[in-house]
Parts: sequence; C-alpha cells; structure tokens
Amino acid sequence: MRKKLGMLMIVAILALFIATGCGGGSTGGKEENVVNVLNWSEYLPENLIQQFEEETGIKVNYSTISSNEELLAKLNVGNATYDLAVPSTYFIEVLINEGKLEKINKENIPNLKNIDEKFLGWDFDPNDDYSVPYMWGTEVIAYNEDLVDIEIDEYKDLFDPSLKDSLVVLDDPRTMLGAMLEMLGYSTNSTSEEEIMKAGEELRKLMPNIKAFDSDSPKNLLVSGEVKAGIVYGAEAALAMRENPSIKAVIPKDFLSLWQDNFVIPKDAPNKENAEKFIDFILRPEISKEITMDYPYHNPNKAALELLPEDVRKELELSDEDYERGLHAVDVGQAIQYYDRAWSEVKQ
Repeated sequence: MRKKLGMLMIVAILALFIATGCGGGSTGGKEENVVNVLNWSEYLPENLIQQFEEETGIKVNYSTISSNEELLAKLNVGNATYDLAVPSTYFIEVLINEGKLEKINKENIPNLKNIDEKFLGWDFDPNDDYSVPYMWGTEVIAYNEDLVDIEIDEYKDLFDPSLKDSLVVLDDPRTMLGAMLEMLGYSTNSTSEEEIMKAGEELRKLMPNIKAFDSDSPKNLLVSGEVKAGIVYGAEAALAMRENPSIKAVIPKDFLSLWQDNFVIPKDAPNKENAEKFIDFILRPEISKEITMDYPYHNPNKAALELLPEDVRKELELSDEDYERGLHAVDVGQAIQYYDRAWSEVKQ
C-alpha cells in the first residue's frame, strides 16, 4: 500500500514522539510469550488474531498504520519495540539499506512454500532474507454509474469539470504524483526535480474535483454517494461494489499502479521467533484464504487461492497483460524530498 523519510515524516515522527510521551503508542520491550505486530488498518480480521492466540498461547499486541510513512515513523520512535511490520516493497528497500531489519529464519516458516515464486526475489532482497509476501494489489478507478455521465477508463477522464468536488483519491504521494508523471510521459519513479514538480502542477489542476484524500476507507464515500468516483485500492472497490451495485471499477488504461506488502522483522525485535510463528500461521492456506474473504486484496498465496469461492476469484481477476504493464514504486533515494515538496504544495 506505498518514501524515504522526508520533511513530512519529520513532522509525523515528532507528533508520534509527543503522543508516546503522553502514554500512547509504545509496545514496550521483551515480554513473556507476546508478539508486537504493526500492520495496515483493515488488513487482518480480528478473529484470526484471536485464533493465533488460542492456538499458540502467544499474546498479540496489534497496532495499525494507514501509510508507509506512519509505519516508518513508528519504527523510529525510540521506546517502541515491534517484532513484525508490514511495509510496501520500496520501503523495505530503504529499511534494508539502513540496516534496520533482521534476517528471517525460513526454517521457522514452512508455509513459505505456499507463496507463488513470482512474488519472491525482489532485486533489493533477491534471496528473500528479510521479507515475506503478505498481500499485493492494484490501484483502480471506481465510479458510481448512476451519478457519472461521462465515460471513465483512465486518469485523464477524472479532470472532467462534471466531476467537480466529487472525487475521493488515495492519500498517497507516490501513487498520485506517479500517475501524473506517467500522464506527462515521465517515469512514475522519476528522480528529476523538474519532472516531479511538473507532476505536482498537474495534480493541482485536479484539485477542484477532489473532495477527499482517503487511503483508509474510501469505499464509504463511494457507497454513500457522497462522491461520484475515486482512485482507490482494488479491494476497496470490490467491497464498495458488494454494498452498492451501482459502483463499477476499471483498470486505468493510462497508468496501472501495483504494490506488494511484505512481512519484515525490525532490527533487535525482542520476540523474533514468535514473529516467525505468526508469519507461518498467516501463510497457512485456510488462514490466508479467510483474510482474502474479508479483505479482497490480491493474494500471493497460491494454496489459499485454490480455496477461494469462484465469485471472489472473479473479483481478483487481473490479466497477465495488465500485470506485466503495471508499475511498482521503487526507492528514489534523495529525490524523495522533491515528492515531499510537490505533495505539500498540492495539499496546502
């Protein structure tokens, strides 16, 4: 779901530090039979956490984040100790380069065999020493056909004046600026200050149509009819369509953003073996299948996919052609400061 630490994150870290100092946000250190997990909101059913606790006797201290930036900020708070976190791939690259991850003992994760090989072996972690795939997905355009009078099949269509103050979009700079970069003929992973600032200018042209930035639960605005369309995660679109048949989703023709979230174990995690037990539990086919049933993101667990009902499989369909043209965000190094600046100017 989605930068190396920049000015925006310094503010976030300070805010979290203050909150922690007031008694919130810390997981503490080594405890008997616990695992401290940091994951995305609406990404793991509560009943499965309870099942893990009942089966293993290991208590799960579960915290959530709504962005990679928030995850990185929480990992950097001095007195917070996590055993397991779920960043997106380009953030894992940052964490590996900064020496902030433990190597994973694969002997403790026999269910790793269930992962499809095409989701393994990223260039920054070719031997999968530091990361284990959890979920992956797309960012799509969803719209309410009862409220929209134009044809929508690409990002460019969202600039139409008929959509004034009626879009919900992801609160994610790499997705939104990446889409504008592609529309302008640049790379979604550009490191050029000039190109990135031009993408910011292009995104500001869309601002009259944007009603809300929401990465947590944009489906609510779509289902209620408060917005006509949006740029949302594929699972959010699927959930919205389940609640409101007027909602339709399209794979954008002009830019398809893909992402993958992986388990990692932060450096000096106090309960590393418990973290590996938790990963192995999640990778059990019947457990992984239940996660997808509740939150229909794409699942790299091929054994779990075989257990899914046909209607859910159809929700997850993505052609090989679309997967091949899809683009992943990568670490852009020091150029992240340009993304931070462009994003700040868009949202000011």
